[in-house]
Amino acid sequence: MKSFLKEVLDGLAVDHAEIRLEETERARIVYRGRDLDDIGRSFERGGCLRVFHRGNWGVATFNIIDDSVKELTKELASEVEALPPRNETLAALGPFEETIRIQPEDDPRRVGLAEKHSLIRGYNGIVLQTKGIATTVSIYQDSHKFVVFGSTGGRYIDQESVYTGFACRAVAKDGTNIQSYHDSFGKTQGFQSLKNHEPRVERIARIALELLEAEPVQAGKYNVIIDPLLAGVFAHEAFGHLSEADHLADNEKLKRMMETGTRFGVDELTIVDDATMPGERGTYQYDDEGVAAERTELVRHGILTSHLHDRQTAQQMNEAPTGNGRAISYRFPPIVRMSNTYIEPRSAKLDDMTGSLERGLYVVGSRGGMTELESFTFSSQYAYLVEHGKKTKMVRDVTLSGNVFETLKNIDAIADDLTIFGGIGGCGKGGQAPLPVGLGAPHVRIRNVVIGGR
Repeated sequence: MKSFLKEVLDGLAVDHAEIRLEETERARIVYRGRDLDDIGRSFERGGCLRVFHRGNWGVATFNIIDDSVKELTKELASEVEALPPRNETLAALGPFEETIRIQPEDDPRRVGLAEKHSLIRGYNGIVLQTKGIATTVSIYQDSHKFVVFGSTGGRYIDQESVYTGFACRAVAKDGTNIQSYHDSFGKTQGFQSLKNHEPRVERIARIALELLEAEPVQAGKYNVIIDPLLAGVFAHEAFGHLSEADHLADNEKLKRMMETGTRFGVDELTIVDDATMPGERGTYQYDDEGVAAERTELVRHGILTSHLHDRQTAQQMNEAPTGNGRAISYRFPPIVRMSNTYIEPRSAKLDDMTGSLERGLYVVGSRGGMTELESFTFSSQYAYLVEHGKKTKMVRDVTLSGNVFETLKNIDAIADDLTIFGGIGGCGKGGQAPLPVGLGAPHVRIRNVVIGGR
């Protein structure tokens, strides 16, 4: 394959050219209630060709990998040559070669579809057989991927990767009162990592039933403790996207807002994007531009220290590439995307954080939300009222809203219990979804959060 890529790229009179070939095999099984809704495998192969010349990109994708790609490359180079020049360059990368292979036992293709079916059927059955559960949705997914990258700069990277995951949703019903709860698990690990999750699945059914008895929360301002999942979603959605440099490069207001050296939170707050964490959903060794993955501290001790970059935005902002040029598949060019984004743990204990809270909320999970520059609104899956240091009753329909930067400055405790989440699904941006990402945090306590409810 290396010699083929070299033949395709040799002799081009352009500033830079690269080609990315992918071969992916997936399995997917879906239960809806008692019915097996979908089961099967899929396979696809294709490539993405990019040419950069005089500040312009040209992109072409293809499914047939043969000598016709050479002609496609020449045509693309000619089309880019005809474009008016722009004052854009790319951060330099030197020649480099590496081959990455997974452990054979992590390859999900070594496990038969029948065994995968048995696993998700069993988890679905646990939820469905719980008294009071009306229906379910249970999903199994895995993928095995080869990605080969070559460039005119002498870079050649051959990567193998895997992912396995499952998700379950329970829908509970009592007359006209219908409530649901879901959870998922997924890692860049093998099929064995999905076994023995019965307690997690039982909890899904239990929380759905408890939500039938929960009352809507009273709206107002609360001191809140947010759990690691919601805190991770907050770090990803409300701050991580603001750190993606393709948002900054052409937006002077946002560039000023996100200037390095600006204080964004308390001294204890450090927010990291790290693609090198073993086994996590957003982990990889090289991005889709052939740049090595890194651990990037976006905020250190409350001060903005870095942005996330691909090769072009790094040059635009006179910063170094961070290995965050990512694409969901060969059908798309890479853009600036997060990997595993999380808040670093500190020394506080959850019991102490709760015990010193006179009146507040312990907020759990995420049902999604929206951000608009520094403003955010998130919905949690449920919460508990905290009174005199004790969790009392469950409440539902909890939304949190506010200004990202004010909220970060209102953090008054960060626990020591970091958890990273992956699961099924991923991040969406620029028409590319779902991109595999991880997110997480320890428990975080925040003062004066606006809570919408009844």
